[in-house]
Amino acid sequence: MESRDNEPELAQTLSALVAGAVEGIVRDVIVLDHGSHDGSPEIADAAGCRFMTEWSVDEIVRSARGDWLLLLEPGARPLYGWVDAVSEHVSLNKGPARFAGSRNHRRPLMRRLVGRRPPLECGLLVSKRQACAIVRKGMKLDELAVGLAARKLVAEIVPAWAVRAMRD
Repeated sequence: MESRDNEPELAQTLSALVAGAVEGIVRDVIVLDHGSHDGSPEIADAAGCRFMTEWSVDEIVRSARGDWLLLLEPGARPLYGWVDAVSEHVSLNKGPARFAGSRNHRRPLMRRLVGRRPPLECGLLVSKRQACAIVRKGMKLDELAVGLAARKLVAEIVPAWAVRAMRD
């Protein structure tokens, strides 16, 4: 995750990832920080994450411990069943996948029609091998997701924008 002053959003996302850590599919969580002035470092540390203030995305991708990477926006929360959906996908597929958008959290119609969806709104599950082939020095995480055709997982995700809207 890339983050800046996202303390409450980080807490939401990291708490949702606990089930994956218990099941052994989340082995490493890396937060790439853009100069936070809130409690983001403490939240990441308490959750056992690597909190990076200086990085190169290509080096981070290569240093990740797992064979698959799950890229999320701070605040996004995979919902019930996500661990099984991810486990099934990685065991049966080689290509990337995204979560289904939450049926309870949809953008207003006009924003869906005229606005572009952020590349990581529904997350991105991508093999480390494929991510290494795509990543270039100076890229941002969301640029890895641009233009990638991905399957839709059967699990839903609450998008980060919905969490921020509830907070505001």
